[in-house]
Amino acid sequence: MAQPATWDHPEPLAIASAPVPEYGSGSLADLLPTLAAGMGVPGTTAAIPELTPADRNCVFLIDGLGWEQIKDHADEAPYLHALLGSSRGGTGRPLTAGYPATTATSLASVGTGLPPGAHGLPGYTVRNPATGELMNQLRWQPWTKPGPWQPYPTIFQLAHDAGVHAAQVSSPTFQNTPLTKVALSGGTFHGRLTGEERMDLAAEQLAAGDRSLVYTYYAELDGAGHRYGIASDTWRGQLMYVDRLVQRLAGQLPPRSALYVTADHGMIDVPFDEEHRIDFDADWELRAGVALLGGEGRARHVYAVRGAENDVLTCWREVLGEQFWVASRDEAIAAGWFGPHIDDRVYDRLGDVIAAARDDVLIIASEREPKESAMVGNHGSMTPAEQLVPLLEVRS
Repeated sequence: MAQPATWDHPEPLAIASAPVPEYGSGSLADLLPTLAAGMGVPGTTAAIPELTPADRNCVFLIDGLGWEQIKDHADEAPYLHALLGSSRGGTGRPLTAGYPATTATSLASVGTGLPPGAHGLPGYTVRNPATGELMNQLRWQPWTKPGPWQPYPTIFQLAHDAGVHAAQVSSPTFQNTPLTKVALSGGTFHGRLTGEERMDLAAEQLAAGDRSLVYTYYAELDGAGHRYGIASDTWRGQLMYVDRLVQRLAGQLPPRSALYVTADHGMIDVPFDEEHRIDFDADWELRAGVALLGGEGRARHVYAVRGAENDVLTCWREVLGEQFWVASRDEAIAAGWFGPHIDDRVYDRLGDVIAAARDDVLIIASEREPKESAMVGNHGSMTPAEQLVPLLEVRS
């Protein structure tokens, strides 16, 4: 007698198999509190035990420069590559960016010293519970009062209040943005257009106090990666330039200084085909029961129509569960994706369903997100290429 056919459906990825960031001991959120604690700033804790205190600390954050990218590009970045062994206090280990591995979230983690579940910028776009609209936390659109959205003081403010010379050296474009206000304000902001000008002024600002905390930033590497991909000559050229900038700053450090080179996330290139780019706008199964699609291609917040939460979770797991870690909001919180705890004001900003890519795949939205859907380089999830960031160290 013939046996009945069975449906061999692969099991979805287990939530517990996702590599959760090292919140509390080795994430971006732990960096500035550790440096500030070493300078005696009240209310801060040395969370990264491998770091040795210094009187003058400079953090140079290079947008999009992941650990894996430095390891893979010794020819384009010989100075940075030679510093890999200095990372994380000479252990030769990276930090983790935090989830999602995206600029707005990571900059808020750096500046506040808090994980995303506390500072409340848990994605590229998230739902504003007060309005029901998606809020872009990088561009701050639609405009939302910054203070209530992120009420905690920055580490720069705490340092300034404790008598430490605190300064940010970046593009003038960023001086008055809401993201700068909630994530990086405190002390003085100095706008300079060129990378060389920023390096020179950062060194001057380090020397301006007996105790100094200086932050400087470079964005164009990330832009080249998004537009052309990290396999492109344009991206490699930017990496060569960044390598020279770091060397320029390191050569000007005043006495008793430590320079830390880090990043907000890494990046991967995703092929342009239907296998690697799943179009939400063209997929009726994924759209069913969904009121809003937030986040970005590799780190989605999915907001369900009221009452459809379980159906959406089931569908997304069945369709995507072999390539994405697909969790309910409470499952992602329990797994620690956004940190050890979630502030009440942040809870409803998280998706009812949260999808984090494991494979080289995106959930694009060709109609509602045409620019983002056309990007070559992408990031956001918990894979090593996106999540691991350097903490290279140079001391004077």
